[in-house]
Amino acid sequence: MTVSIADRVVGGGRPTYVIAEIGLNHNGDVEIAKQLIDVARAAGADAVKFQKRTPEIATPEHMRDVQRETPWGTMSYLDYRRRVEFGRDEYVEIGDYATMAGLHWFASPWDVPSVEFLEDLNVVAHKVASASLTDTELLQALRDTGKPVILSTGMSTIEQIDTALETLGTDRTVLMHATSTYPMEPGEANLKMISTLRDRYAGIPVGYSGHERGLQISLAAVALGAVAVERHITLDRAMWGSDHAASLEPGGLERLVRDIRVIEEALGDGVKRVYPGELAPMAKLRRVGA
Repeated sequence: MTVSIADRVVGGGRPTYVIAEIGLNHNGDVEIAKQLIDVARAAGADAVKFQKRTPEIATPEHMRDVQRETPWGTMSYLDYRRRVEFGRDEYVEIGDYATMAGLHWFASPWDVPSVEFLEDLNVVAHKVASASLTDTELLQALRDTGKPVILSTGMSTIEQIDTALETLGTDRTVLMHATSTYPMEPGEANLKMISTLRDRYAGIPVGYSGHERGLQISLAAVALGAVAVERHITLDRAMWGSDHAASLEPGGLERLVRDIRVIEEALGDGVKRVYPGELAPMAKLRRVGA
């Protein structure tokens, strides 16, 4: 099965759909967001992804008054969420910028008003963050948009994934295997889940959303059949913010996309053949013919 996202087809032997997640790594700065869009374009990614929250709804009650040290001083977690959230004007600006760069753009809405906000901007798809997989009201709102939905499965049980898919449906859904540790250690990657999800939900494209350091695990996911790969990107892993340490810097994203394309070519079609390049060595080295 395949899922079409605007002009690209995900799954069915098509090129791996590479999502560069900007998330909140723009730190509330439109110019940083644009620089990260430039990074994604230069690397050859297919899409950039953001996060959209209504802070008063999406911030857990027990976290709202927790004090946090930020580059803008000490403030409550709720005020911090307000500080880094883009409004409509900012999203129009960065969305147009991404589109002009030839990239898809969309976001992870964390509440129903954010779905409506993104729909008003006519995003090409929606992403469900792992933390939102059990939010049935949000999933229903996403289903009702009729848009493709990319569903991350970190911090979730198989039974919770079953329930989410019952709500979302399967005809426009891409599943993303994920482990929601930041940064993730290799022992928690559990990449064999890619085939487990593919077998359990036959026909649903399965990709990988990674939070590890480095490239090896994401590349192995492609070799194991992931049809999409999502990684956080940053201008500098030393920047302030919770996601930067588990993100790829510009050179890392460029190498990731480059190596994904090499792996795609190298996987071939599984049909044994003698390649033209083998003929000369065969004539030189094989003593007994068929």
